[in-house]
Amino acid sequence: MPRPLWTGAISFGLVTIPIKVVSATENHSISFHQYHREDMGRIRTRKVCEIDGEVLSQEEIGKGYEVAKDRTVPVTDEELDRMPLPTAKAIEIVAFVEADSVDPVRISDSYYLAVDGQVAAKPYALLRKALERSDKVAVAKFAWHNRERLGLLRVREDAIVLHSMRWPDEIRSPESLAPRETELDEDEIERAVQLTDSMALDDISGFRDRYREALEELLAAKSEGKALPVAAGAEEEEPGKVMDLMAALNASVKEARQTRGEDATVHEMTPGRPRARKKAAPAGKKTAAKSAAKSAAKKTAAGKTTAARKQPARKTAAKKRTAS
Repeated sequence: MPRPLWTGAISFGLVTIPIKVVSATENHSISFHQYHREDMGRIRTRKVCEIDGEVLSQEEIGKGYEVAKDRTVPVTDEELDRMPLPTAKAIEIVAFVEADSVDPVRISDSYYLAVDGQVAAKPYALLRKALERSDKVAVAKFAWHNRERLGLLRVREDAIVLHSMRWPDEIRSPESLAPRETELDEDEIERAVQLTDSMALDDISGFRDRYREALEELLAAKSEGKALPVAAGAEEEEPGKVMDLMAALNASVKEARQTRGEDATVHEMTPGRPRARKKAAPAGKKTAAKSAAKSAAKKTAAGKTTAARKQPARKTAAKKRTAS
């Protein structure tokens, strides 16, 4: 098991579940060092005091908050630990909500919650089962790194996962970024929907970090003195070129179907006049229309039945007049 990042408990009503927090993700990114090009000497970041110019160790560095220019209030770790915060050592569940009601943009890092001792096994399993059967996620508060945070608890396989979340006031509004009103042809929308269907997947676990793999090949080739791998040149769009949206959509649908091994035949669609969508009638009008249609159908059927019954009688009367 990875090294625990935090230990505490889940507060679930009157139930307390001792847990350890471990990271649910790993960082496989390749990092670089800065160096002096002339002699390949390593360049490091030094922490220097602005007053005396001395290089300081981590033990000599404290925290402080600048309340005004040239005035800083020092704050110690002990003072932060003594703050009267109920969530200092507990992940306090405050509500249960539908998973779809949580905006994904608010979700940040993810952590597994592991049981801390045998006493935590039963209440841990109880909370996990409650989340599974209710099809809900738990909203919780917890304190970490000297600040209170909002979290989301859900079940992944047999473990409970904690997602740290941003507070509502930390999410910027996209209002100023939205494009102005644009007229779209109905055929373009339909073709775009077909493209989403052609690219639909049930599982995304097969995706890999192609850039990291290529970077590893580059570093291996340089360290072994081999020829560097050459990437295939991609076609670049001419700047300022007007894009034929429908042509691009048709080509995209065809390519997506070929990739999936499906029939790549695409009936070309050309943009025409936007077709007005039929507005749905209100529920009351729909019911009245259906009732009127049924009544008309019954009258028509009744008329046909009456006419069928009268037909033999008319034929009999005609035969009697002919005989006389």
